[in-house]
Amino acid sequence: MNGKTISELTDEELLDKRMKAKNTNIISAVLIGFFVGIAVFSAVKKGLGFFTFFPLIFVFMLMRNQSEAKELDKEIKARNLKF
Repeated sequence: MNGKTISELTDEELLDKRMKAKNTNIISAVLIGFFVGIAVFSAVKKGLGFFTFFPLIFVFMLMRNQSEAKELDKEIKARNLKF
């Protein structure tokens, strides 16, 4: 939000950003399940190969993006806000 750090956001901006992050987390969870399913299906049908590990790279990338949501939760708890 305009180059502000999480600690510089107002309470309203912080809660709004958390709601958007919550929606993103749901989409990420669905994608992670889809990619893991592809990897398992590929491993069962064709054994270990490229298509077994390729989707898992995307799972790793999606999980790394979860750190911002954790930072938002910490700041919300520090300010004693409820979302």
